[in-house]
Amino acid sequence: MEADKQPTSYYIDRRIDGWTDEWTCSQLQGVHHESALANPIVQPSFVAFENLCISPRYLCSVLTMEDYTSGSDSDYTKYWIDWFLGSKGNEYFCEVDEDYILDRFNLTGLNTEVQYYSQALDLITDNLDETLDEEMRDIVEKSARHLYGLIHARFIITTHGLTKMLEKFKKCDFGRCPRVLCHSHPLLPVALSDIPYTKSVKLFCCRCEDIYNPKSTRHASIDGAYFGCSFPHMLFQVYPQLVPPKSTDRYVPRIFGFKLHDVAKQHRYQDMVREESHARIMAGIEGLPSGPTAPASSSAKEQQLKNKAEGSPSVASESGAMADIN
Repeated sequence: MEADKQPTSYYIDRRIDGWTDEWTCSQLQGVHHESALANPIVQPSFVAFENLCISPRYLCSVLTMEDYTSGSDSDYTKYWIDWFLGSKGNEYFCEVDEDYILDRFNLTGLNTEVQYYSQALDLITDNLDETLDEEMRDIVEKSARHLYGLIHARFIITTHGLTKMLEKFKKCDFGRCPRVLCHSHPLLPVALSDIPYTKSVKLFCCRCEDIYNPKSTRHASIDGAYFGCSFPHMLFQVYPQLVPPKSTDRYVPRIFGFKLHDVAKQHRYQDMVREESHARIMAGIEGLPSGPTAPASSSAKEQQLKNKAEGSPSVASESGAMADIN
């Protein structure tokens, strides 16, 4: 930076990736409040550099304070969202656009699902009152996480949201399919229910069309409602070229290199059917009535067979009796 291009004030914005000037992190690491006041090039107007420690691997930008204050409110709304996305366990989430959050039409109905909805929304947009006590702020923080998750589920099925999730899908941010014959195909988050606090998030593989549990316990505890049941299928409807061809590879069981004969499968099936039939017969026998009623019924049948063999004498005697009466 040349000496004749001296800005009135500088600050370091760690939220923006990229450089506005050709400065290195090692140069910025040596800048402290006392030395900066004596530096003819950098003149900070506040003590922000005093306890600053910048990693040499971290990209940062040098902006004038005027550039910062002249920007839109979106610069401020990124603070809480950036902190949330940077927290461990939230790698599945993408950044929801500030314009989408500030449009109340997109948040229709969420006020009945989230406690302290107004305060949670203010926290997400960095407008929360700083006078809240610590206990109340923890409650609002929990509600803000839940609210952001519900907003996230709506945002990722929009055009811009699908684009952001597509980038994460290409980078395999959601992991790879554990099935060997899927050849480490990327996964997508999906829900088994759109109702909050019902099911945790699962991972969907479009090659084998099956779902899996996340490997990390942090990811496995995420509510599935923050992604929804429709997201992966909506993504492949918008980007059909991403749908891979169905794999015809199937694992073939072998013993000493020889495939199992179909007769073996048939024998196993017959054994299973035989066992089920035997179980039903045993259950039917156990359900038959027991006691003196069973022998009585059998003796009645034997008497009927005996009468038929003797020419039905009981019927003949009855007809003779009727003739005598006449």
